[in-house]
Amino acid sequence: MLFTAFITILGLSLFEAVSSVDNAIINAEVLQTMGARARKWFLTWGMFIAVFLVRGALPFLIIWAFNTSLTPIQILSAAWSNDPLVLESIEKSAPILLVAGGVFLLFLFLHWLFLEDKKLGLPRTEKFFMAKGVWFYSIVSVLLSIIAWFALKESSLMGFGAVVGSSLFFISHGFKQNAEEQEKKLLGSTHSDLSKLFFLEIIDTTFSIDGVLGAFAFTLSVPLILLGNGLGALLVRDLTIRNIEHIKKYIYLKNGAMYSILVLGIVMILHSFNFHIPEYISPVATFLIIGFFFWKSKNVLKHG
Repeated sequence: MLFTAFITILGLSLFEAVSSVDNAIINAEVLQTMGARARKWFLTWGMFIAVFLVRGALPFLIIWAFNTSLTPIQILSAAWSNDPLVLESIEKSAPILLVAGGVFLLFLFLHWLFLEDKKLGLPRTEKFFMAKGVWFYSIVSVLLSIIAWFALKESSLMGFGAVVGSSLFFISHGFKQNAEEQEKKLLGSTHSDLSKLFFLEIIDTTFSIDGVLGAFAFTLSVPLILLGNGLGALLVRDLTIRNIEHIKKYIYLKNGAMYSILVLGIVMILHSFNFHIPEYISPVATFLIIGFFFWKSKNVLKHG
């Protein structure tokens, strides 16, 4: 039990850190254009907001939204509770939450695979799909129809969960696209430090959605998610302050994060349909995938 919790926290921390590298890069680039006082505020209070409020509150609020009959204390103590009411409530809501998160992560991966510019970690595979980018919207529409069809056979709420996952993806994707455009304007303009602070907090919140939803592939325990995501977010903040240029040299880390997201999305969808998948699969898969792309990045650095 303790070993599983330890592996889960480590897996969550690694996944949160690697999936937030883009977030850290944006933060570092915008911070360079800000005054010392604003930078200090963001790296102290901004850290509190991103790590404790956003990444802390989101998993709690998500679990509560699916289990409104439970008290906040019951939700926080659910990992160690033997109360059958608590266990039954979370068990009943799990398929709806898992299918929503799984659809979100699956769409996130497919968008990256088909449409986003990337360093080619698996050149033949990724080149093929990038050449078929026009098919992205058709493929995700068909996938959503198939998943929703089978989910509706389980329950109407589970079918609704699949649609919610799709909606969350397109909403957060819209915010990220707008953020990219705003970043270019901020870097090349005389916007106030206050406007840049607001921008960074919005970016942190948007990027945190990926990590929080992915966390439910590891565990439904809010305390473990808080620990794992919190440690990962602190690491990202440390990278932002210390040596983001060094991290950017590991060019395939983003690939590792995205293939991890694919695996976690599939795990969540299978879990939602009552397929039994051992708890260690998600953290072990994350270690192996990110480890492979880290090794591949290091080879590039070593051999030029």
